Amino acid sequence: RFIPERMVPFSFPLSKCALWDPVPMGDVIGSHITYYRNPKLSMMEKTLRLAYRHAKQNEKKLLSCFLLGTLTVDEAEEGITLTIDRFDPGREV
Repeated sequence: RFIPERMVPFSFPLSKCALWDPVPMGDVIGSHITYYRNPKLSMMEKTLRLAYRHAKQNEKKLLSCFLLGTLTVDEAEEGITLTIDRFDPGREV
């Protein structure tokens, strides 16, 4: 789905010399991962249980952590799959 109010234009960091003309040309187009592909999420049960246990044991309302995985495109190039297979609780400091 294309949701224009959620789209944020991106920009490149400033530099002393530019390799291209930064003036916009042409019509605005959307660049969203679900615009052309059918997304699918796959998560290992062990990872989900570990994240759940960590959240239950944490006394804070805000929890900082990382879910790590891989992003693959299927053979027909019609869909993408995000496979989450690792949980990293992060560090307090």
